[in-house]
Amino acid sequence: MSEQRFGEFVAVRRDGDGHVAELAMDRPKAMNAVSTEMARSIGAACAALAADPSVRVVVLSSTAERAFCVGADLKERNSFSDAELVRQRPTTRGAYGGVLALPMPTIAAVHGFALGGGFELALACDVIVADETSVVGLPEVSVGVIPGGGGTQLLPRRVGAARAAELIFTARRVEAAEALSLGLVDSVVPAGQDTTEALALASRMAANSPVGLRAAKRALRLGHGMDLEAGLEIEEAAWRTVAFSGDRVEGVAAFNEKRKPNWPGE
Repeated sequence: MSEQRFGEFVAVRRDGDGHVAELAMDRPKAMNAVSTEMARSIGAACAALAADPSVRVVVLSSTAERAFCVGADLKERNSFSDAELVRQRPTTRGAYGGVLALPMPTIAAVHGFALGGGFELALACDVIVADETSVVGLPEVSVGVIPGGGGTQLLPRRVGAARAAELIFTARRVEAAEALSLGLVDSVVPAGQDTTEALALASRMAANSPVGLRAAKRALRLGHGMDLEAGLEIEEAAWRTVAFSGDRVEGVAAFNEKRKPNWPGE
């Protein structure tokens, strides 16, 4: 397994053919509280992954035993002047936006606490795999702010406007079983198995066409919330990017020859 560090608190790991990349948040002593330095590192790691055509799926994980991520580093924030908070904001947005903008499928592997910005990082992923210890929520209004890493926009897209409003306005924490029933996470696995299961799911996804995966994600993301006619035009544009690709030629040939495709990725 290869590992590339992005600052002190973020590692990108790749195994085997390298088509699955694990972006591991690695600040266990602070339960991955997102400091300015850590936000900068997440943004840099996402930029590197987005620019790498060999990466087909990304898993966002945590090395902290008790948490996926507890959100913003409030100890650091407490020391900021208003001017410093304003200057830090683009760095913070770069972390959350970096995960959200990854062009390939993304899976969050969640255990323990995923609160505030931590849950927003998970919401920025396409699929959330949670273990039985998971506790998720957006408690920002309880400390005088609002979700600022995409939560007010991503949560209603998952669970609907009214459910999102109830969760955000009450600031309540939701344990794994209820989170699954509400659609806050997509699966619940045994304790300690979140990363293993997420990586296994990522491998199944990565067996498919990299051109197809990225085009399908683009159509899903851009089409969400559009009226049907506009959404179908977005799908048509995405279809055209794959219909005349090397991956389409190889996929059809492999199907007819009853063999595993060797995707050219273009």
